[in-house]
Amino acid sequence: MTGDQPGSPQTRPGLVRTLLDRFGHLVRELSKFATVGGIAFLIDFALFNYLTTVRDVEQVTAKTISTVIAASVAFVGNRFWTWRHRKRSNPAREYALFFFFNAVGLGIAVACLAFSRYGLGSIWPGVFQTPLADNIASFIVGTGLGTLFRFWSYRRFVFVEAGNPPVPEAAHDRPPGA
Repeated sequence: MTGDQPGSPQTRPGLVRTLLDRFGHLVRELSKFATVGGIAFLIDFALFNYLTTVRDVEQVTAKTISTVIAASVAFVGNRFWTWRHRKRSNPAREYALFFFFNAVGLGIAVACLAFSRYGLGSIWPGVFQTPLADNIASFIVGTGLGTLFRFWSYRRFVFVEAGNPPVPEAAHDRPPGA
């Protein structure tokens, strides 16, 4: 069955094609977002380690510098690649919102770590107060949830849609007041 006849069941390629037609733009955006985020993560990681080991910069200062630079690279990548098809608003507004939502995403990761370490860790310290549990809570669960939040918030509030075109006024069959 090809699914071409009326009333015949849809074939898998037709279903896949329909899903790609409907959600393909979202998959492309998510792929680009993940690529930009991966590059920003590598920059953050490499720069932090370079500053702390080679340049002997204090850890919190090094993390602040590496995070700001990596987030700036992520902003440029998302603005001019991931969501280049979206209208541009005030760049300062976009940048400020981008950093605000980055901070919220960081808060999500920290909250996951705190919940694991101090909440669940008070019940099962041998399980949840370990380096492995900290890494899972922070980098897997926290970063995963934070990344989903960032994708949604950047897409919804930072790099906004161009909007709907105005709809022309409908022609009336009757004259006004009739």
